[in-house]
Amino acid sequence: MATAVPAVSLPLPRRAASSSPLAAARRPGSPSLRRRHCAVTPVAAACSAAPPRQLDNVAAESKKGFLPVVDKKAGYSFLYPFGWQEVAVQGQDKVYKDVIEPLESVSINSIPTSKEDIRDLGPPDKVAETLIKKVLAPATQKTKLIEAKENDVDGRAYYTFEFTAQAPNYTRHALGAIVIANGKFYTLTTGANERRWEKMKDRLHTVVDSFKIENRI
Repeated sequence: MATAVPAVSLPLPRRAASSSPLAAARRPGSPSLRRRHCAVTPVAAACSAAPPRQLDNVAAESKKGFLPVVDKKAGYSFLYPFGWQEVAVQGQDKVYKDVIEPLESVSINSIPTSKEDIRDLGPPDKVAETLIKKVLAPATQKTKLIEAKENDVDGRAYYTFEFTAQAPNYTRHALGAIVIANGKFYTLTTGANERRWEKMKDRLHTVVDSFKIENRI
């Protein structure tokens, strides 16, 4: 039976408003859940159908209603729902969100690690729980891990998980995927307001399921 690695051994960044996807998704005009606001700047027009800026113009696996993000230099790709806008958030590699329902978003982040496999950090539930509490949700929010599991994609282990984060005036229902490759710990998270979960869950699962890491060029 796998032994959980102590939380301090996980290669996680310190909590900061800029590192949390929830901070970027609070509501229009209020990008941070903490007093110190991070900068959130739109980088694409709401009606623009142009490919994401500064990304390699390489087609990902197409799916109706979704657009691809392919970054060969960083070594990852994923899909996001058509109509979401790219925004710049300090501490995140890339963020896409719905401007009308700002809790509906996807973000990806990567930090250096000396580990070579996500399984080196412990079992899926323990790793996901630590990540959620230390990075993905502010300490003031009540979190609940619903499910965590290991998936194999092209011989590489990914951990995927589902959780909720409850704030005083809303609850975000979210999905995440984490993997270690290219000397980095990659984290992708996506979610929606709990009241819209049933409507959005299939699309959000598509986002997480599309997340893939390639060997960096």
